[in-house]
Formats: sequence, C-alpha cells, structure tokens
Amino acid sequence: MKDVVEIRWHGRGGQGAKTAALLLADAAFNTGKYVQGFPEYGPERMGAPITAYNRISSEKITVHSNIYDPDYVVVVDESLLSSVDCTKGLSPEGAIIINSSKTPDELRPHLKGYTGKVCTIDAGRISEETIGKNFPNTPMLAAVVKVSGVVDAEEFLKDMEGSFKHKFATKPQVIEGNLKALKRSMEEVVIG
Repeated sequence: MKDVVEIRWHGRGGQGAKTAALLLADAAFNTGKYVQGFPEYGPERMGAPITAYNRISSEKITVHSNIYDPDYVVVVDESLLSSVDCTKGLSPEGAIIINSSKTPDELRPHLKGYTGKVCTIDAGRISEETIGKNFPNTPMLAAVVKVSGVVDAEEFLKDMEGSFKHKFATKPQVIEGNLKALKRSMEEVVIG
C-alpha cells in the first residue's frame, strides 16, 4: 500500500495529541480519504507520555497495527525529545514537527542523527495568543497539515470551521480563536 501516509503523535496526557489525531482523521475522511486515527494507551494519567497515530490513504487501508515507520512525527511536548525516541523509524523523506520556540537547527542535535526535515512551531504561544489558553494540539494539527500536505489546507480549514461550530455552538469566541490558531500555525511553522 504505497499511497498511505503514516503519522505518529507524541504528547503528554491532557495536551490533546489524541484529539488532534482524531480531528485529522475526520478532516481527511471528509475529503474522501480512507483513514485511521487511534491512540496507544499506557498508564493513563495527566502528564504521562502518550502516543497516537494516523493512517491516511486514497485506497482502502488493510493494516491494523501501530505505526513503526512513520512518514511524519508530531511532538506536542518538546521535553519528550529527551525521554522518548521520537525519531525511531521516521522516514528521512518525511519530517518531524516539534512544538518549540527553538529553531530546527537548535533542535537537530537532540534528534539522534535524524537527517530529514525538522519543523518547529511555537504552538503554546500561538494558542495563548489566539485561544487564551495553552492548547498546543490545535496549532500542531494545522502544522502537520501544512508540512505533510495530507489534506488540502483550504478544505481542512473549512472542515475544522464546521467541526468547531458544531462542538462549540454556544461559544462563538472559542470558534474564532481556534480558527485563528489554525491559520497562524500554517503561516508560522518553520520548515528546516
């Protein structure tokens, strides 16, 4: 199955990595793709490392396992770089996308010799400025769409607007803040 794009998410419980993976699956599904979006559960507690996955393809997906050789890795919490082998199996033709205020060159020495693209986005700052709280998953979701191209950016934004309007029907300020976070992230992600 050559057409499949595989994404592995690393975060901590409570940061929304699982939610972002599921939102990406929904957005890709709504564009006619076949999708999988699922978490890997371990010790379920706030702040514990978690892993989530996406498979996205224009063909039926017949593999049902964790992802060991991802095309893209999303790191929602930069501190995981020192405790989890985030680049394990990562394709050098893909990219790692890290929530950090640092540059890709500053982070490269912490990536165990990974030679592919290193992308950074200050998701915490963007979410604080647009949503009013540190919810890094929304900016990270937009960054992975921008870097991977797995979903058309305009279609993705329209889909997310519909999703937010449904989810936050009684909170229009939350809808506006999340949409601003998505758009800013697509503009501000640094591809190194």
